[in-house]
Amino acid sequence: MERKNAWENYKEKDLKNLEKICKEYRDFLDHGKTERECVDTIVNTIEAQGYREMEECIREGVSLKKGDRVYSVWMNKSIVMFQVGKKPLAEGINILGAHIDSPRLDVKQIPLYQDRESASYAYLDTHYYGGVKKYQWVTLPLAIHGVVIKKDGTTIELNVGENEDDPVFFISDLLPHLAGEQMDKKAAKVIEGEALDLIVGSKPLVISKKEAETEEGKKKVSQAIKASVLEILKEQYDFEEEDFISAELEIVPAGKAREAGFDRSMILAYGQDDRACAFTSMRAALDVKSVDRTLCTILVDKEEIGSVGATGMKSAFFENALAELMNLTGEYNELNLRRCLSRSCMLSSDVSAAFDPAFASCFEKKNAAYLGRGMCFNKFTGSRGKSGSNDANAEYMAHLRKILDDQGVVYQTAELGKVDVGGGGTIAYILALYGMNVIDSGVAVLNMHAPWECTSKADIYEAYKGYIAFAQGACL
Repeated sequence: MERKNAWENYKEKDLKNLEKICKEYRDFLDHGKTERECVDTIVNTIEAQGYREMEECIREGVSLKKGDRVYSVWMNKSIVMFQVGKKPLAEGINILGAHIDSPRLDVKQIPLYQDRESASYAYLDTHYYGGVKKYQWVTLPLAIHGVVIKKDGTTIELNVGENEDDPVFFISDLLPHLAGEQMDKKAAKVIEGEALDLIVGSKPLVISKKEAETEEGKKKVSQAIKASVLEILKEQYDFEEEDFISAELEIVPAGKAREAGFDRSMILAYGQDDRACAFTSMRAALDVKSVDRTLCTILVDKEEIGSVGATGMKSAFFENALAELMNLTGEYNELNLRRCLSRSCMLSSDVSAAFDPAFASCFEKKNAAYLGRGMCFNKFTGSRGKSGSNDANAEYMAHLRKILDDQGVVYQTAELGKVDVGGGGTIAYILALYGMNVIDSGVAVLNMHAPWECTSKADIYEAYKGYIAFAQGACL
């Protein structure tokens, strides 16, 4: 029952293809550190491969046929892709699903302030997003990504901290010499959420004596460092303090995805949960040229905070897009839509926790995911007594085993930690509500939810191969 290491059977051709896919994956990570950036990157990629915007087809009254490829974006944060298959949609479709949001720090709506104790620093106040260990985010070089939307509708895109010539930002921490009391705290309290404030400046604005005598000048003198930052924001990015109210700015680790290890067998990067699965799903969808059952790839926002909101999997976005697709193929009615949803098969692609020998006591070794042993299946998720779980049936698992084995895909099965220790959820249970077959799949990740996460190149490659095999597979 022990799963083989994927590296053991690769030939020269396999290694060449693996490196090609993983290079594209690292580029994807570098260009998509937020959900908006991911969607932009995906749209640019798939349009170059012949995908058309569904809304454009609707406006032009286009009738879709076998082989056509369309996509729909929702609020610039979620995207669904379809490749029309040979069989009627009412017989069901094959779905690859993943999420493109990742744990991070979000800038608050009224964020900019100058410290009162020393008048030495300007800060941006933040609110962490998703499950993070707060102490991991201090003393790192950080970048600011996102958008500022002005009242006139102008969109200003920010990406500061990634280029070599850019400044970076950081969150301070107490030096060990003075940290006796801090070190006695529990890990959850070592750094409080309200202490995750980003240092963005320390140089006061210099103003003339004449200006300093005005009311506005006096305000600038009393908040000279904040005033200096505001002047930079106005001059370089053309927005003012009040524009923060309608901004979405995300604080993420600065720096590019890197190969890791002397053997370059791993990838170290921010946001691999769950862009590892998003990229491989998208790439597989592009490389499948013909399908019997329509192939859907849905990449969504907000999974890290419960799949809520208009861009999360719990919204009607996916169902609405599917209804529009059926209308464009001439197959829409409510009964056909319900039949399609209930007869579909899905791989809910999300990462699994890689076994870490340094913390072996948290894992049940026989049922843990291991780096390098291929794509990973979690028959059930949830926590403790499978609470909040999607639990795939045995028939579906057997169906997938045959598809993968026939195509030589290396895979493994796992649980997320020991029964009374771990747990977690994905978008699987939401799609399962339609009655379709759904199982969690993905890749193992070391350092999951940390600013820098680690995956195996072999697992990325096997996931890509597995998604192609699934897309071309027969229905259950």
